[in-house]
Amino acid sequence: MKGMIFTEFMEMVEASWSMDMVDRIIADSKVASGGSYTSVGTYPHEEIIALILALSQATGIAPPELARTFGKHLFGRFALAYPRFFHGMDGGCFQFLYGIEHVILAEVSKLYPDAELPTFEVKIEKSCLNLTYYSPHPFADLAQGLIEGCVAHFAEDIEVGSEAIRGQPGARTRFILTRRG
Repeated sequence: MKGMIFTEFMEMVEASWSMDMVDRIIADSKVASGGSYTSVGTYPHEEIIALILALSQATGIAPPELARTFGKHLFGRFALAYPRFFHGMDGGCFQFLYGIEHVILAEVSKLYPDAELPTFEVKIEKSCLNLTYYSPHPFADLAQGLIEGCVAHFAEDIEVGSEAIRGQPGARTRFILTRRG
């Protein structure tokens, strides 16, 4: 997993709690890196899971909620760091998410050829977008937070629902986004 994910997580923890909390979760998680991350490095995905679990233990907030919160934070950071992905998105959230596989992830693949990226299948039907997420890693809650961050970024009245797809390896979740009103 790219180091940028880890550095953003640490920044979110510091901003939302404190630098002492960052130090605490690093110590409690006993991650092999010792919590020393660079944005361009690559680290085992298990470390972000361990850090989220340590934060959950320290705060009493459930890990899925923390992962979604982090996803929302991360989307906001992506929007600031990569404004070119948002240029011309007059169709809002649905247009942006429709291009997630062939535009956004294709670009990420060029920048980070060794990144282990999820894949998405997207279908739009009138006021509903179905986004099926596939990943070998258990990050569906993080993906949901990213989606919720996208909805917030475009300030649209969209309900986000999800259903796990069982019986297949890895994380497979269908997100159903429905425009209200």
